[in-house]
Amino acid sequence: MSSPTLQHPRSAVRGRPHRAWLIAAVTFVTLLGAAGFRAAPSVMMDPLHMEFGWSHATIGAAMSINMTLFGLISPFAASLMDRFGIRPVVTLALMLVAAGAGLTVFMTASWQLLVLWGIFVGVGTGAMSMAFVATVATRWFVARRGLVSGVLTAGNATGQLIFLPVLAHLTDAAGWRTAAVVVGCGAAAVIPLVLVLMRDHPHDLGLRAYGATAADPGPDRVRGGGARTALAALAIGARSRVFWLLAGSFAICGATTNGLIGTHFIPAATDHGMPPTVAASLLALVGVFDIGGTIASGWLTDRVEPTLLLCVYYLGRGLALLALPSLLSPHTSPSTWVFVLFYGLDWVATVPPTVALCRRHFADRTAVVFGWVFAAHQLGAAVAASAAGWVRDVTGTYDPAFYGAAGLCAVAAVLCAVAGRRTSRGKLPLLEGCNAQEVPVSPVNR
Repeated sequence: MSSPTLQHPRSAVRGRPHRAWLIAAVTFVTLLGAAGFRAAPSVMMDPLHMEFGWSHATIGAAMSINMTLFGLISPFAASLMDRFGIRPVVTLALMLVAAGAGLTVFMTASWQLLVLWGIFVGVGTGAMSMAFVATVATRWFVARRGLVSGVLTAGNATGQLIFLPVLAHLTDAAGWRTAAVVVGCGAAAVIPLVLVLMRDHPHDLGLRAYGATAADPGPDRVRGGGARTALAALAIGARSRVFWLLAGSFAICGATTNGLIGTHFIPAATDHGMPPTVAASLLALVGVFDIGGTIASGWLTDRVEPTLLLCVYYLGRGLALLALPSLLSPHTSPSTWVFVLFYGLDWVATVPPTVALCRRHFADRTAVVFGWVFAAHQLGAAVAASAAGWVRDVTGTYDPAFYGAAGLCAVAAVLCAVAGRRTSRGKLPLLEGCNAQEVPVSPVNR
């Protein structure tokens, strides 16, 4: 017998932490691990090149496939979470990652790298990406939504970086196959945590979302239509100029983080005589600082106009990239540490204000629409991962790639400024199927 529909979900018991915080903690750990699984290829680039003779462009192509699928799967994963629930989707994703990483040890040809690290790990981690963040933050939180988005985003981005020195040490001491096995076992270890503690919606427990009020009770539980819902959201978003402005700026964000620095910083530093383990440690510090930067960005997003934040973030990132070629050397210097500090604080600080602009414009479909915006992020990362490897093979240096990325950051700032003007005109489309109706923007929606 089915349970009766909850008309008035209760609030959390007074004096007890709201269950939303436990859900956020489980999500953070899952995202931290999932992002860590994607760190291995950048550490393994030189060992694979030396053992198999594969070019930087070939290995970069595997990362391009990974990043492309990581983004394209995101909106479909958000829709599948609406239809089937968070737990089964995330569990299946972790199983794919474990299989992709574990089978890597049997590779003998480059196409196998494309399939395992490109497709398996790309699809698996894509189901646990930024649309997952938006889904949890939107369903479980009304108050502190920006802060939670920042914390969860930090887990997603930081995990990829803080695992780097561990994987670099394993690769150096025991070989890249040992590191791959550790990655696969790590994915499998997260599965029981998700199965036991994760819940799909506060209504499942008879609760309101954290901070929900009569004025803003939070989203209802809605069973979506899977892939059709994702494609319908894309169709609606594609008719909005704001969507394309945000997608364009976020593509540049991906190109200048995961695509360029995340994939090629270690080999670029190695080209200048820096030991790989030192370069990996610096990249890991970027991840450590990213935690503070992204959380602070979430806190600021609840208080400062998101457009202003995005313009500052992108312009600052462009200046850092302009300076990077002159900072790389066999030894670290104070200016190197300044770059690591700034780039860490700025790494994915763009996510909370971008989510805020999506919510301001797309309301209850934020998770799925942002999934498509994030797909643009990963497409940008994929292009940069492949293009920077090609630049290195042709010119023998990464410097032109860094300078080009700096120019793109200025373009991203302009796109965000235009998007901010268009989302502040007082109308908010609520997406239902393929139809949109507009209602005035309220302070709660902002």
